[in-house]
This record gives sequence, structure tokens and C-alpha cells, in this order.
Amino acid sequence: MLLQDLNRVRQIGVIAARHGFGEWLERAGVWRQLGRREKVEVSPEAQRASTARRFRMLLNDLGPTFVKLGQILSTRADLLPAEYIEELSTLQDHVEPFPLEDVYAQIRGSLGSEADALFKQIDPQPLAAASIAQVHRAVTLEGEEVVVKVQRPGISERIDSDLVVLRSLARLLEAVVEETGIYSPTGIVDEFDRAIHEELDFVHEASNIRAFLENNRNRPYMKIPRVYDALSSRTVLTMEFVRGVKISQAELSPEDRREVAGHILDASFRQLFEDGLFHGDPHPGNLLVLEGNRLALLDFGVVGRLSRAMQETLVMLALAVALKDSDSVARILYRVGVPDARANLVGFRNDIEGLLGRHLPMTLGQVDARSLMRELLDLAVKYRIRIPKEYALLSRASVSTEGMLRSLYPDLNILEVAMPYAKELLADRYDPSQLQGGLMRTLLRFQSLAQDLPTQLSQILLDLESGKFSVTVRAEQFDKLNDNLRSAAIVMFMGLCACGLIVGAFISFAQTPWQYHGLPVLGLMGIALSAAIFGAVFTWYLFGRRFGKVSVSRWLSKKRRP
Repeated sequence: MLLQDLNRVRQIGVIAARHGFGEWLERAGVWRQLGRREKVEVSPEAQRASTARRFRMLLNDLGPTFVKLGQILSTRADLLPAEYIEELSTLQDHVEPFPLEDVYAQIRGSLGSEADALFKQIDPQPLAAASIAQVHRAVTLEGEEVVVKVQRPGISERIDSDLVVLRSLARLLEAVVEETGIYSPTGIVDEFDRAIHEELDFVHEASNIRAFLENNRNRPYMKIPRVYDALSSRTVLTMEFVRGVKISQAELSPEDRREVAGHILDASFRQLFEDGLFHGDPHPGNLLVLEGNRLALLDFGVVGRLSRAMQETLVMLALAVALKDSDSVARILYRVGVPDARANLVGFRNDIEGLLGRHLPMTLGQVDARSLMRELLDLAVKYRIRIPKEYALLSRASVSTEGMLRSLYPDLNILEVAMPYAKELLADRYDPSQLQGGLMRTLLRFQSLAQDLPTQLSQILLDLESGKFSVTVRAEQFDKLNDNLRSAAIVMFMGLCACGLIVGAFISFAQTPWQYHGLPVLGLMGIALSAAIFGAVFTWYLFGRRFGKVSVSRWLSKKRRP
């Protein structure tokens, strides 16, 4: 680790100790790695706060990279418990805007031309300034109003440097602090690494915008800004300027509120079950209300993608929750997740049954989806089942969407409004006239199973009758034990043979007159010959067979390569 990295570790350690995480640093050996012990008093505010709140305050004090880490983690309920997600959701960027000269320098370095050769005008006052980028209004040479998103100078290098430090700290924590075993600090850093580099690449965001624009082309109530490809790159993104009001600030009549809520619900349904591409962070700041109660989506840095199989799994999970079928909910979550070890499925199912009993004693229209989804993900974490990030992102987006719907139109009966969509969805999935329908695929699979099963059962019964049926159980420990016993038996046998031959040679040649210094020459020669032969055989058994196998396998692997 470089000297500046060690200085950064020390700085992080001091701030972490101030927020009450000094014991973890001590156990992880951070001070020992630095060659010194820092004595830091815990702040009074940290002494009164919960662990989750102290973690949020720590990230806030560590600077932009760590604030962005917290913001990304707040969308990943599969990685952290609910109390941490709640705290991290309140993190906001508090950074000073960078000068207009740096904006011009970034445009010149990224687009290859001076700013005034590409834009007629760039507003010197930014619309927004965040830890990753800054946004300015501008006018193109053709007179079109646009917004230019410019990456903060040096942010990529700073994040890469902080990632080195984060990964080192994560390894230390994972090695010595037992409490981190469930949440895998190195796994969290790896996820942050992937997510932050996607967000740093504006080409990726431009691709997302184009995909949303294409998907919403035939939805007149939805506006997606257009990307100006000639004025965009990896660190500069130019988009159409959309004139509207944030949904949280819009003054709407009750009828307008109901119409806007209907548009949000329809857009969410279409994104999930038609497009397979949904906005991962639909908070009120990213949703504008335009004239005629139309909507505009902004900020496409975080999006989720659902395959056809994922869409069908969501349908089955929603039905299982609605029917309070805890067994099906447990099996679906277990199947889509990645268990770290063999999970206690019975305990998982029983906990889900209690959860559904608490949350579904009333009609579905009164269900608190936020608490229900949060506790389902908490149970998955408790039983060490890693839910794919797409579902965790969907959970966050769904909760945010539901919050906007309830604030817009508190009397909206979500179940009543969603029922036509559910019928449409089920009709599409289980329409036998469509080969793409889920029912047709299920019937085809069942038909194949019904045809193959009798033949396979007959084969098994015939093998049993003729004595050809055998069950082979392989276990790594049993294989090792078997090898050890075989080796011990061979060594003992060879040792007895060697002893017998040595004693026999000594007795046989002891009476011969050939002696040297009073010792029988032939007896000594017999002993030496026996020792040499069995030493060679023993050495071959211990080393030659193993290395011979390795050489043969290497030769075979080379022969298989094209």
C-alpha cells in the first residue's frame, strides 16, 4: 500500500474511532498495521446514537466517495439490514460546485473541442452539484436547450484510490471480526466497485436513456429526454432540457392527482412486465410533471433489468403473498437466491408465515408494502440467502413508487387500480394460443416429463431386478480416509517384507567365510540391496504416482485444447 493510502487509512481510523468504531479497528489490527495507536474520544452524539446512525454519520464525514457508497448501499436491501438502509437513505451530497473553468476543461478533454465551438452558451450557475458530477443548462449551436452533465475532475482517480483502502480494510475486518460474516465486507466493496464505475461511465447512462426512450415511444403520458450523441462521451453527457415541476412541488387538483397517480402506476407496470427495464431510483426529484399531467423521468444512472424468468417469478411471488402461502414464498425466495450454506427452509417458512400473518390480516389495498418487503429481505439475510441485486433494487423502487402514489392520492385503492393489469398479465402468461405463454411452456415441459418418466422408471426397475442397479455415494472425507488406509496397509506390508528379507539375508550369508573386518560381506550386500529396492518402491509410491497423475492430466488438458 502506498504512503498516501496509509495516511488515508489513518484518517479513516481516527474518524471511525470518533464515531464509536474504535473496538472494530483494534480487533482488525488497523493500528498495528499503521505502527501506532491513536487515542480518540468518542463524540457525545455518537455515544447516544444507534450503530446504524453512527455508520451513516461516519460515511458522511469521510467524504464524497463514502457518501456515494452509502447512497448505493441504500438501494441494496439484500446487503444490509433494514435499519441501515433507512439511515443511509437520508444521505445527501454536500459538495461545493467546481469552477466553470474546470467544466470547460472537462468538455475540451472529453469531446476534443473547446466549449464555445460546441455550445452557443453554458450557464455558469450549475443546476445541481453532486459528488460525481455537476449539471449546467446550455444552448447548442442550433439553438436547442439542453443540460450538460460534466464529471467532477479527478473523481475517478480519487474513487480508485479510496477503493484500494476500502478493500484492504474489508479484508482485515472479514478476517478478524466475527460479526461481519453475514454481510461480507469484501462482497460489499466489490458491489460498490461495480456500481460506482457504471455510474462514472456516462456512455452506460446514455445507453439506458436510449432504451427507455424506445420503450416509451408509444406512451404519450411519458417523456424521456433525448441524448445528443455528438456532445456526449464517457465523462460528459448532453441531454434534452425538459421543462417541468418536481412531482413533490406540483400544485394539482384532486382529479389531476388521481390521473398522475394512474400514469405512475401504468408506467411502473409496463416497465416491469413488458419492457423488463425499470428505473432504479424513482424518487420525487427524478420525476417531473409537465403540462397536461404528463410525466418526465430523469437520471438513468441506476436501472434494473428483468429477464422473462424473473418476471414470471415476480408474478408467482405476488400470488403466493396474496394467498398467504408461506411455503411457496419461502421456496420461491430460496430458489431465486444464492444460499451461502444449506439454509433451514422449515425455519425460513415458519418465519415467513408469521410475517404474512402480521401484515396481511386486512385487504391487500391496506397492506404496508414498505414494511412487508423490508422484512422479507431481512429474513433472507438472516437465513444467509443472497437475493439477486435486481430484486433488491426492485424492492427499493417499488417502495419509493408506492410512497409517491400514497402522497399523491391517499385514497387510491391500489388493488382496484392494479387488478386490470394483473388480469392482463395473467392472460398473457397463461394464454394457450400463444406459444410464448407461460402455460404453453409448462404444458410442454409436463408432456416431456410424462413421456420420459415411464421409460426411466422401467429402466430403474429392470436394473434392480437384474442386479445392475447400484448407488454410488462419494464424499471427499471418505475418499481421503480410504486413501490413507490403503497407504498405511501398503507401507506396513512393504515394511514386513523388507524386515523378512533383511533377516533372511543376514541368516543365510552369516555362515559364509567371506568376511570383512569380522562382518559377513554377502549379508551386508543383501541388506543393502533389500533396502535400496524397497526404498525406491516406497519413494515411487509416495511421490511418483501423484506427480505422474499430475503430468498425465496436464498432458490430457493440452491435448484437449484446440
